[in-house]
Amino acid sequence: MATTSRLLLLLAAVCLLAGAADALRLPPDASFPGAQAERLIRALNLLPGASSGRGGKVGAGAEDVAPGQLLERRVTLPGLPEGVSDLGHHAGYYRLPNTHDARMFYFFFESRGKKEDPVVIWLTGGPGCSSELAVFYENGPFAIANNMSLVWNKFGWDKISNIIFVDQPTGTGFSYSSDDRDTRHDEAGVSNDLYDFLQVFFKKHPEFVKNDFFITGESYAGHYIPAFASRVHQGNKKNEGTHINLKGFAIGNGLTDPAIQYKAYTDYALDMNLIQKADYDRINKFIPPCEFAIKLCGTDGKASCMAAYMVCNTIFNSIMKLVGTKNYYDVRKECEGKLCYDFSNLEKFFGDKAVRQAIGVGDIEFVSCSTSVYQAMLTDWMRNLEVGIPALLEDGINVLIYAGEYDLICNWLGKDMLKKTICFLESFCKFSSS
Repeated sequence: MATTSRLLLLLAAVCLLAGAADALRLPPDASFPGAQAERLIRALNLLPGASSGRGGKVGAGAEDVAPGQLLERRVTLPGLPEGVSDLGHHAGYYRLPNTHDARMFYFFFESRGKKEDPVVIWLTGGPGCSSELAVFYENGPFAIANNMSLVWNKFGWDKISNIIFVDQPTGTGFSYSSDDRDTRHDEAGVSNDLYDFLQVFFKKHPEFVKNDFFITGESYAGHYIPAFASRVHQGNKKNEGTHINLKGFAIGNGLTDPAIQYKAYTDYALDMNLIQKADYDRINKFIPPCEFAIKLCGTDGKASCMAAYMVCNTIFNSIMKLVGTKNYYDVRKECEGKLCYDFSNLEKFFGDKAVRQAIGVGDIEFVSCSTSVYQAMLTDWMRNLEVGIPALLEDGINVLIYAGEYDLICNWLGKDMLKKTICFLESFCKFSSS
């Protein structure tokens, strides 16, 4: 009851700060967690049936893995071109320690080049979206053809790196737990799980320990990546287990500092002719209460962070009401019918019994994007993860922040402002707007 009262008081306060004008009333279906999560996921054609405690049996042996242990197999995926044999491709489950029953699924693709290439870990955002989306639609080795065969991705990052794709947090993709208490709600839980995984991964693959290591990802991974990089760096400084040769991290179209990035929505939308000046002036009235709510959220708030989420997302939702059927990941395009992208081939591919047998997931349900994980991370959403980046730069850890020009939801203008802030705080940082 106390938490609810604080939340309502905060919402009242931000409305008073903005003048309580009619134009500042929250749309009835726009900003509340359940509706927001389901609408965003439906827009991607990724609505799951469930997220944690899912029915089904995992592949032989995975259920018997002890906490802190890893079960990995070399895989040759069905649908590969003829004549392709062992490529150094792996799939596995890691049973997370310090949990009740959580298991993390991952793919590991050795470099098509040389073993000395860097080791890279890729984290897909959401929060709650599977990294298999990246494996087969973005920077993995393959794409899925309509006949369910696999074709080489000539831009796959495995051409120049040994790359790991992880389904995280628990409840995403093929990662699962039978116990809801294993659901993560903040970056400490997420980054500790990933750090524990890396420790066991490098024990399994000691030949890669000395390779340069980079953390990469997109979208909500703008939160995951700085927290995870800080966790790895601190583990190295404290000599916790295996030293990880962290050289840098890269954030693509990521959400890192909401106070900066939410303020950029209307400027970007106006510059791209998505809204008119009158719309711009009206929607901008939400910015002061949004900034106020984010300040109350800080880096560790709960009820205040939920309030900030609800208030600040009114900015984006108001723009989307005007944008209509535009694809907010690429505003040059329209959404395909009611759906902006069609990932149905991925669902079909993972529905194939031979594929499931090859990667050792049994009949565990594949969750492309999880509403439960999304909602569990809502109190983390509006926290500022930029604050830890300057310390990493000071210690020689490199950072790359990049963005596609036509992405609205995590647009380049907000990322440009973020880069300038980081470089202002870090005096020797060389800023480039390219």
